[in-house]
Amino acid sequence: MANQFGHGFITSIMLIAGHFALPPDKAWYGAGDHVEGLTLPEMFRGTEVEELTTLLRKKVIWHQPGSMDKEDAQEVVRTLNRLVIAIDRELGIADAEIGQFR
Repeated sequence: MANQFGHGFITSIMLIAGHFALPPDKAWYGAGDHVEGLTLPEMFRGTEVEELTTLLRKKVIWHQPGSMDKEDAQEVVRTLNRLVIAIDRELGIADAEIGQFR
């Protein structure tokens, strides 16, 4: 059966990031649905990417909406930023960075 909330690695990261582009009080609703379809590719097993993917899952799933929404959302965004940099580095882009203007 198809996953109605998305399935994959980059696909799920993109869907989660879309939630956290919203104001913190709106970001959380439905974000956990995309964590369910977040699938780590075998090539990233045992790397920083796996560690950050696990951390992202925990931050999204363990959050209680209405409680520390802004602070926890900022932590998720920082984790997403670290995750995409780690993915780029694993793919061979040694100087990957988020930049100042985002």
